[in-house]
Amino acid sequence: MSQIVQYPLHNVLEARARLGEGPIWDSTQNLIYWVDIYNHRVHQFDPATGKNCFFDVGDVVGAIATAGADRLIMALRHHLAFLNTQTGEVTPILEIEANLPENRLNDGKCDPQGRFWIGSMSSSEKPHANLYRYDADGSLHVMETGLTISNGLGWSPDQKTFYLADSPHQKIYAYDFDSVTGNIINRRTFVDLTHESFHPDGLTIDSQGNIWSAMWDGWCVIRFNPKGEEILRINLPVPLVTSCTFGGKDLQTLYITTASVGLSQAEIEKSFYSGDLFALQTDVTGLPSYNFDK
Repeated sequence: MSQIVQYPLHNVLEARARLGEGPIWDSTQNLIYWVDIYNHRVHQFDPATGKNCFFDVGDVVGAIATAGADRLIMALRHHLAFLNTQTGEVTPILEIEANLPENRLNDGKCDPQGRFWIGSMSSSEKPHANLYRYDADGSLHVMETGLTISNGLGWSPDQKTFYLADSPHQKIYAYDFDSVTGNIINRRTFVDLTHESFHPDGLTIDSQGNIWSAMWDGWCVIRFNPKGEEILRINLPVPLVTSCTFGGKDLQTLYITTASVGLSQAEIEKSFYSGDLFALQTDVTGLPSYNFDK
């Protein structure tokens, strides 16, 4: 049975982002990196000081991961690129789906072996989106097709299961994951939310194998156990909850991104802090944000 728990929730940054997304924890610098997709910004937030700065990367930016000292790998609209976090220089890597102008790259994350996984989304809500894996040797692999909005990637602590959300379908899928080859097989429905009015967005996983999924239009983050059962619901004061990750030196602080895009004036007045960055202290330890190994 699910519990509705009111952890002490803190608005750690009044960012008013249009589409805050993709938070990752940089354990080497104790910083949170996150993106504001439509404002073309990669943000760097220091929880110790409350200071936030950002890089304008000149394009839609859907996802990021650390890629060594002072460098991030990014999924921009139709290509991957590196960002130098000292100079702000953007270095293109390769194009993806440039022949599909109605698509753009969306959520992404590194697996524990340092491979960067990126999903795309179709603006037409037709199943024209895909999931890719970019390896350290520079090779790009198509891992899944027939998606609408690829979202919420994650790996179980034992690295045997890969999770992927397709937001318009209101489902989180599970796959068997081969950590050596990076292959995924045997897709099945892990969570079915078609009875709800909200959609699963970004997710993170804790060390116990529970999945914490941000709910777009849901005003909450839901924690599912490894069987796909809802066991916890964390309410937020904003409707468009987009993603979350564990951070802090003990990986027990859950950082949550939100959005304001598309809200009417009346809705913004009701949820004034839409687009801000939130944090709460949990009683579990999360899995780390993995580095791109190149």
